[in-house]
Amino acid sequence: MIINGLEIAKDCRAKLKEKIDKMEIKPCLAVILVGDDPASQIYVANKEKAATEVGIISKIFRLEKTTKEQDLLNLIEILNQDKNVHGILVQLPLPKEIDEKKVILAISPEKDVDGFHPMNLGKLVAGIKGLVACTPKGCLKLIKSVQSDLTGLNAIVIGRSTIVGKPMAQLLLQENCTVMMTHSKTKNLPELCQQADIVVVAVGKPNFVQGNWIKSSAIVIDVGINRLDTGKLCGDVDFNNVSCAAITPVPKGVGPMTIAMLLENTLEAFENQNS
Repeated sequence: MIINGLEIAKDCRAKLKEKIDKMEIKPCLAVILVGDDPASQIYVANKEKAATEVGIISKIFRLEKTTKEQDLLNLIEILNQDKNVHGILVQLPLPKEIDEKKVILAISPEKDVDGFHPMNLGKLVAGIKGLVACTPKGCLKLIKSVQSDLTGLNAIVIGRSTIVGKPMAQLLLQENCTVMMTHSKTKNLPELCQQADIVVVAVGKPNFVQGNWIKSSAIVIDVGINRLDTGKLCGDVDFNNVSCAAITPVPKGVGPMTIAMLLENTLEAFENQNS
C-alpha cells in the first residue's frame, strides 16, 4: 500500500477551510524569509498558497540576506505583540551569521506554529497540550490512516533531530507504542529495524534504509527528500526494494502533510489566543 500523503493532506485542508469559512475573524500567519535561497523561496510560496486556499491570512516578510540578527529579532518581537498575528514562522535555514536557536527562542511559544520552541517541545514530553512540530504531527496522521490503534506496536525512529526524530518518538509514546530512538552511533541497526512494526526515517541519506531491513507487516514513513546526481528525488528508504504493509512515497508523501499541519497549528494558535 502506498500512503497517499497528497490526498490525506488535501482532506485535512478541506476540513480546515470548512471551519475557517464560518469564522468572522480569520487566523493570520506571518512568514519571515531571510535571503534568496531557491528552495526556501519555493517552500514559502507553497505555504502562502496553501494558507490562502483555506482562508488563513498570510503575511510574508522578505528580508535581505544581509539582514542583521538584531533586526530580525526586532521584527519577531513586533509580530509577537501584534494581536492580529496568530502564528509566526521563520523559514530555515537562516544565513550563517544569524543564530537559529536564538531566533527560535525569540518567537512567542503561543505563536510558534512550527512547534520548535523548547516550551512546546517540553509540553510534548510532559504530555501537556501545545503546538506540535508539523512534520512529526503529519507523520502520525499518515501512520494512523493505515492503523488507527497503535497500542503495543514496536516503533523505531531513525534520526534524533529536535525537528523530527525526538518529537516523533514522543508522539508514538503517547500512542502507547514501544519506541526505540536510533542514530548514527546505533549498533546493529538493520536487525533492530527488522523487529519494528512502525519505521520512521529522517536522516537525509539517499536510500539509506535497505529493503531487507523492513519486515513485511511494517508501516514505513520516509521523511527524507534527497536529490540524486540524475536530478531525481528520492527518500531515505530504498523504496523500490521494500516489501511492507504500507509506505510513503517521495515526493507526495510526508511533504504535503507538513504544510497541512502548519495550517492546522495556525488555526489552533488562533483558537488558543481567542479562547
